[in-house]
Amino acid sequence: MEVKKDLLEQGAILQRDKNTYAIAPHIPGGIILDFNILRKIVDVAEKHGAQALKLTSAQRIAIVGIEENKIDDVWEDLGMDKGHAVGLCVRSVKICPATHFCKRAQQDAVTLGFELDKRYHGMTLPSKFKIGVSGCMNSCSESAVKDLGLIGTVKGYKILIGGNAGIKPRIADLLVENVPQEDVLEIVDKVVTYYKENAKNYERLGTMIERLGLETIKQAVLA
Repeated sequence: MEVKKDLLEQGAILQRDKNTYAIAPHIPGGIILDFNILRKIVDVAEKHGAQALKLTSAQRIAIVGIEENKIDDVWEDLGMDKGHAVGLCVRSVKICPATHFCKRAQQDAVTLGFELDKRYHGMTLPSKFKIGVSGCMNSCSESAVKDLGLIGTVKGYKILIGGNAGIKPRIADLLVENVPQEDVLEIVDKVVTYYKENAKNYERLGTMIERLGLETIKQAVLA
């Protein structure tokens, strides 16, 4: 009897029934400006006999309960990029409503989050890697428990590294604060590059910080 497993190249995750799959079209920041995208997801799910639609913690809409022989047809009908929900890569960039929508926001986390998503989503790294971008200290994107977290303040962004909300929860360490939005991407790129070059296989950023020391990483990234 064939043992089924996740089909990473097809962006399909095996479900509890060990027979059907879920897929998650990529929706950057969970923000949909073209309402026809929602209609398309519903129509495609219904057409191919999906069991449910699930709003995920990564701000995606997962189509759940798809038969294996229909996966490619579903993607073709959707015409959307795959969301990287599993694998050793940048899984998601979670973005709060920020100054586009929220009255409490201090920084434009949406524009910054979209740029981070475009640059890093799906990038292969030593382990899974999650990013959270919040426009104010309320941190609705849960930035303090992300591998890389950005939190907007009146004076700029706090950049946090090494958070994890998984099996061994870890609050992120403060790397630097009061960073202007135009300088954030350069620092983020240095963090990601340093992690890619120095982490062991399957080692989360927080674990690498504990192994090498926060000050060592600060000096390397901020020098």
